[in-house]
Amino acid sequence: MLFTSFEFFLFLPLTLLVFAGVRPGHRWLWLLLTSCVFYGIWQPLNLVYLGAVTLVAAACGWALDRTAGGPGRGWILGIGLAAVLGSLFGFKFWDFIAGEIERAAGALLGLEAEAALPRLGVAAPAGYSFYAFAAASYLVDVYAGRLPAGRKAGHVALYVAYFPKIFAGPIERATTFLPRVLSGLRAHPAMLVLGLQLMGWGLFKKVVIADNLAPVVDRTFTIAAYAPPMELLLSVYFFAFQIYCDFSGYTDIAIGVSLLFGLTLMENFRRPYLARSTAEFWGQRWHISLGHWFRDYLYIPLGGSRGSPWRRYANIMAVFTVSGLWHAGLGYGVGWTFLVWGALNGFYQWVGLATAPAWRRLGERLPRVRGSAALRALRILLTFHLIALAWVFFRAATVGDALLILKRIAGNLGRIASLVTRYPYSTDHYLAFGLIAFLLGVELLDERRSIFQRLSAAPVAVRWGIYYGILFGLLLLGRWQAKEFLYMQF
Repeated sequence: MLFTSFEFFLFLPLTLLVFAGVRPGHRWLWLLLTSCVFYGIWQPLNLVYLGAVTLVAAACGWALDRTAGGPGRGWILGIGLAAVLGSLFGFKFWDFIAGEIERAAGALLGLEAEAALPRLGVAAPAGYSFYAFAAASYLVDVYAGRLPAGRKAGHVALYVAYFPKIFAGPIERATTFLPRVLSGLRAHPAMLVLGLQLMGWGLFKKVVIADNLAPVVDRTFTIAAYAPPMELLLSVYFFAFQIYCDFSGYTDIAIGVSLLFGLTLMENFRRPYLARSTAEFWGQRWHISLGHWFRDYLYIPLGGSRGSPWRRYANIMAVFTVSGLWHAGLGYGVGWTFLVWGALNGFYQWVGLATAPAWRRLGERLPRVRGSAALRALRILLTFHLIALAWVFFRAATVGDALLILKRIAGNLGRIASLVTRYPYSTDHYLAFGLIAFLLGVELLDERRSIFQRLSAAPVAVRWGIYYGILFGLLLLGRWQAKEFLYMQF
């Protein structure tokens, strides 16, 4: 079920109505039941995958609680992680790897590539990447003793299956999620107001901004070899905002829905295109829950920043390449593009680390320049363009397509002024410019003080005027054709 579907707008009020009538101590059970309905109503087979992951997490967690120590605990953890993460890897990559092996063997032997290796023939169900990572973090936290013993299997099932986050996160930790659920789940009026505000803003970002940018982006990336250079450049910019509004829109709705049930989920986006470095972008502003997951369950276990500088550089690249692989299959198929995208972002971190001492010394010599608004704006622009360049590999069908797009844009930068002034802009372009400008205006205001705090402090007429403005925007400009969220497609 999609947040933007008609069915969801019936499902949510009914779920809330019954939820309010259930005793606080039993509300988690109602949420578990409705989560299964939400996830499996149109694809009942999805419940089999969800049930299998939940069973592995609950059974291995139970066994870890009852194993005092020694190598047995390591074996149990290893079996659980192999089952959860191994199945994720198999769903994503087995068919792709089999095809690449056959192509390589065919090229080496000078023969036509034939399908000789077996194929799974099934893709990962929607949201699998997210709840598999949630289950893996649960197992590691139980192993590390960060969760008390005596958890009910039903609580674990709700942690894995909780419907607002199941398709695209945030990737919550059981260490924070379960105590909140078991505290009784009561929403006070301020939570209800903020929840509805977040839902409205998330819907606006998804169906008004992201889904109005999508047709231009999709059309251009499909004909990358024939599209005019200016169209390619516009589509690269538009895609940066499309994927942001699509993904953060989902997160806003998920957090807003949860607040209606009295449950707080973690922040996942913090105005990422205002980041002043790629390290700030990935570490503090974009998909924060995934960044923390990789930090705690991969980077630190690999050694983190301890050891030699070379070890640190290797650990950073490992995190970003694995992150690239994790994103494979996200609506654009499985290919080498995601690996290149991850490695390119890892390379950005290398450059940032290597040049940090020089920038620090320069800043000490030029303190006025270091603190100037002009330099801050320049750094934001540079960071945005580095991230947008990497997004080309994320969105393109093949590495060759991505390189072609970048080559055609770079080859025409010398006459960019002429291209900008003479390009025949369509209504879709003007609408996109207006929506992006509106988004950036809101984010700049939000950066200084929460936009929701501003709303609360505003006069009633202003506040309701904004509410009606968002509502009219949704009705007049929204594309409600139940287009899936990008990040739920893997």
